[in-house]
Amino acid sequence: MANSTLENITGTILLAGAGKMGGAMLTGWLSGGLDPRRVAVIDPHISAEITALAAKGIALNPDVTTAGQVETLVVAVKPQMFREAGAKLKPFVSDKTAVVSIMAGTTIASLEEVCGGAVVRAMPNTPAAIGRGITVAVAANNVSAQQRAVADALLRATGSVEWVDDESLMDAVTAVSGSGPAYVFLLAEELARAGVEAGLPEALATKLARESVAGSGELLHQSELASGTLRQNVTSPGGTTAAALGVLMGEPGLRDLMIRAIAAATKRSKELAK
Repeated sequence: MANSTLENITGTILLAGAGKMGGAMLTGWLSGGLDPRRVAVIDPHISAEITALAAKGIALNPDVTTAGQVETLVVAVKPQMFREAGAKLKPFVSDKTAVVSIMAGTTIASLEEVCGGAVVRAMPNTPAAIGRGITVAVAANNVSAQQRAVADALLRATGSVEWVDDESLMDAVTAVSGSGPAYVFLLAEELARAGVEAGLPEALATKLARESVAGSGELLHQSELASGTLRQNVTSPGGTTAAALGVLMGEPGLRDLMIRAIAAATKRSKELAK
């Protein structure tokens, strides 16, 4: 695959949708060295933060004539708005345009029908806002090596990127990593609640839960050890951790709950794609 970096992108990048995820991507692009003059943003409700970037050369809500030839269209609108928004975006797309979608449940076939172009379907997650996201992407057959490289550079600006060849995997990807942060936040929420039930002041329980989840996540990120090994390293035989894990890993336990949760999210993702 051809290599590409944000600094050597020479075509126009059109970002459709500058909400939380689109805005996070834009921030990552600029921090990574993408020339602001290469970027145009289309959004009916542009924030003050995005408006301020116009002074750096970013074009806001251009029409087809002023946007010029768009090398890559990044679609970051809400999936339920795509049919309407996509029709307005299609005039910006030529047979040379790569269309990179980060919309959950929106298939390559739908994107090709509504927008055209060479489609890359991607699923990021919310830690992208702090540059620690993970994105899984799949490319249509007509995406060139150079288009895939540019898409990779744009997606990698907010974290790591994994590529798959089978689009049917994207529903499970959405369930595991796309929705995954919510499961972690729920863990912190319920850990704090359990701490209160055990007698801790609410503020202290919340602090302990948040820092334990955040610190453990960072340890998991930095360590080369498997998550199971890290868990075992905390667990002394017959100790307090073992007593708690006996509940969490019992029957029915966290494993069964997580399998059911991922299955439910995967099923819903497939339903939304229809």
